[in-house]
Amino acid sequence: MHTNVQAAREFALRAHGSQQYGEHPYSYHLDAVAALLEPFGDQAPVAAYLHDTVEDTATTIEEIEASFGQAMAETVAILTDEDGETRSVRKAKTNAKLAATTNTLALTVKAADRLANLQEGQRDAAGKLEMYRREHEAFRKAAYRDGLCEDLWQRIDAIIAGE
Repeated sequence: MHTNVQAAREFALRAHGSQQYGEHPYSYHLDAVAALLEPFGDQAPVAAYLHDTVEDTATTIEEIEASFGQAMAETVAILTDEDGETRSVRKAKTNAKLAATTNTLALTVKAADRLANLQEGQRDAAGKLEMYRREHEAFRKAAYRDGLCEDLWQRIDAIIAGE
């Protein structure tokens, strides 16, 4: 594992602590997203490990910047869900941010994150797959860019379609 990737993984695991991803330790989700991003260069797995740290832990964007640089901090900021009183409000604000960005690393990580969540949702009886299906049209409109990580999007679309 590349040194920066290992450092990001260790940073994220410390930040997430005992947090769970369903019945698994949170590393399960982070490792899944990072594995999907291996073909996209050295920075993609780093962002994969860091993508939920600000959203789901006490970690700040400033801490990300101090440890991983301004570009990675900006990417994590784009990947972090916006505040809102309900999921639909948070997602609408986050989708607006995704629609406005030109940060292709953030968009690629967001697609890999969604794919990992969908793959897990296929094994989950709690109905998360249906939630992602309801949100898909707005998410795709915000995060999809023609020619960017097409393989990830083809896999996302196949799961959404029930294939």
